[in-house]
Amino acid sequence: MELNLSGKIFVVTGGAKGIGEAISMVLAAEGAHVAIVGRNMNDNLAAVEKIAGAGGHACAFEAELSHADACRSAISQIVAHYGQIDGLVNNAGANDGVGLENGSPEAFLQSLGRNLVHYYLMAHYALPCLKESKGAIVNITSKTAETGQGGTSGYAASNGGRNALTREWAVELLPYGIRVNAVAVAECYTPLYERWIKTLPDPEAALERINNQIPLGRRMTTPNEIANMAAFLLSEKSSHTTGQIIYVDGGYTHLDRAV
Repeated sequence: MELNLSGKIFVVTGGAKGIGEAISMVLAAEGAHVAIVGRNMNDNLAAVEKIAGAGGHACAFEAELSHADACRSAISQIVAHYGQIDGLVNNAGANDGVGLENGSPEAFLQSLGRNLVHYYLMAHYALPCLKESKGAIVNITSKTAETGQGGTSGYAASNGGRNALTREWAVELLPYGIRVNAVAVAECYTPLYERWIKTLPDPEAALERINNQIPLGRRMTTPNEIANMAAFLLSEKSSHTTGQIIYVDGGYTHLDRAV
């Protein structure tokens, strides 16, 4: 399917690694220009080089997304460079294991800053451009908001907030024709996930156990499968879709795992 994204400008937070990198690569392959925003400039530049090597276009912007001034500056730099923004993918964040029992009030608030607050900040500062372009917002979120996981209050609360903001913004931005949707991730094999698996006593057995809990295909979702959905939601091919939380998870969240 031709998504007609050629020449459009998309901002992807955390767009240098894992799911974010896959989204950046897919958008660039569709002819879009990708503004990769993240705290590690070396990672950002490596992703830009990889995209260029595949014939795509991207630029890197450094920002500590938990800081409002950094988010505002990143958007200003992107607008100065490209002159427009056609879509925003809020993706940056990580399951940081800040729980109720093993955490602290300070750690919980920091987790919200790392995983939720910048979703609002980036959307807030990009909004004038999105109004002009009648663009779209895609929020990457997690099944932890619905299923719980245990030991990760900050991340679960952040994803609950991401889901709520998706629907809230979809309503608020209706007058401007800006669509807002979310892609919910369950078990997706990324470098970060692999690093976590390797900390377990028997990584191979743990991976097999997790795979066997995923109804469709007994395998994890790939980053590209998440990226393909994000690209579709950014495109006019999904022109009457807004306020939706779409689970790209092989049925993990909602289907009986015994099937």
